[in-house]
Amino acid sequence: MSRPIAFVGGKGGVGKTTVATALSLALAASGARTLLVSTDPAHSTSDLLGTTLGPDPIRIGETLDAVEIDAEQQADHYVAAVRADVHRLVAPAVRDTVDRHLDLARRGAGTLESALLDRLADLLAACPGEYDRIVIDTAPTGHTLRLLAMPELVTGWIEGLVRQREKVHGVDRMLRNMAGREPDHEDDPVLTRLRRQRTRLRELRRRLTDDAVFHAVLIPERLPIEETVRALPAFEAAGLTVGTVVVNRVLPAEADGGFLAARREQQEIYLHELRERLRGRRLIEVAQQPRDVTTRGALAELQRQLIPMLPAAH
Repeated sequence: MSRPIAFVGGKGGVGKTTVATALSLALAASGARTLLVSTDPAHSTSDLLGTTLGPDPIRIGETLDAVEIDAEQQADHYVAAVRADVHRLVAPAVRDTVDRHLDLARRGAGTLESALLDRLADLLAACPGEYDRIVIDTAPTGHTLRLLAMPELVTGWIEGLVRQREKVHGVDRMLRNMAGREPDHEDDPVLTRLRRQRTRLRELRRRLTDDAVFHAVLIPERLPIEETVRALPAFEAAGLTVGTVVVNRVLPAEADGGFLAARREQQEIYLHELRERLRGRRLIEVAQQPRDVTTRGALAELQRQLIPMLPAAH
C-alpha cells in the first residue's frame, strides 16, 4: 500500500468497517501516524472502537486518530455559510425566496455527497504532514462510486457558475463606470466561495487520482462477488487505483460439522471462481473468527491477517 490514502469499501454487511479499522490499527502499529475516517452513515466505527467519535479527530492510540463525518451536519454548515453570503448581496425583500431555494437545495440529490467531500478534502490535506496514512471506511459500493465521481461532476458545474458570476460581475462594474460611480472594490463573496470550492475540488480530484487506492471487501457469496467484479472496473474508470481485494469470513479448515462442511465446499467453489475472474489482482483471504469482531482481541487477529497489505510487505 504505497499510496498514503486508502479507501475501504464493498457491499453492505461484508465487514468493511472491521477491515478498515484493523488496517488502521496495523498501520499505526507499524509506526505510521494514521487517521481512520468513517463516511458510512451507519457510524459503526464508534461501536467497534468502543469510543464516541465526532467530526474532529480524537486520539485512539499513540499513532492512531479517528473521526466520523456526519454528512447531514456538514451540509447544514455549508448551506448556512452560502445563505449568509447571498443575504449580503440581495435585497431584504427577496431573502425569503433565496432561503426557500437553499432549503430545497439542501434536500436535493448530491448535497450530502458534496458536503462530505468538502470535509474529506480538509482531512486529506493533513496527509502528508500531521498523518502518514489515512484510511477511509466508506458507505456501500454504489454510494462510494457516486461519492468518488462527485469531484469531477461538481467541478464542471462550479466552473459554469463561476463563468456566469464573472460575467454578471463584469457587467456590474461596466455599468458603475458608465454611471460615473466609484467601482465597488469589495470582493464578491459568492464568486470568492465558488472559486475557492473549485480549487479545493481540483486538488481533491488530484489526490484521489495520484495518492489514493481502493481496497475492496467481499465475502465468498454470489451477490457480493458479482457486485465486486462489476465495481472494480468502475472505480478504475473513475481514475482510482484498485489495490487489494479482501475476501472476508472464509471458513477455516478446522470448522467441523456437516453444515459447515457444506458451506466450506460452497465457499471453495466461489474462491476458485474469484481467483479466476480477478486474475492479476491481489487477493487476501481472511478467516472467519468463531465470534463477532467486536473486541480489541478479535480486531488484533484480523489486524494480523491484514499485515500483507502494509507497505513493508510489498
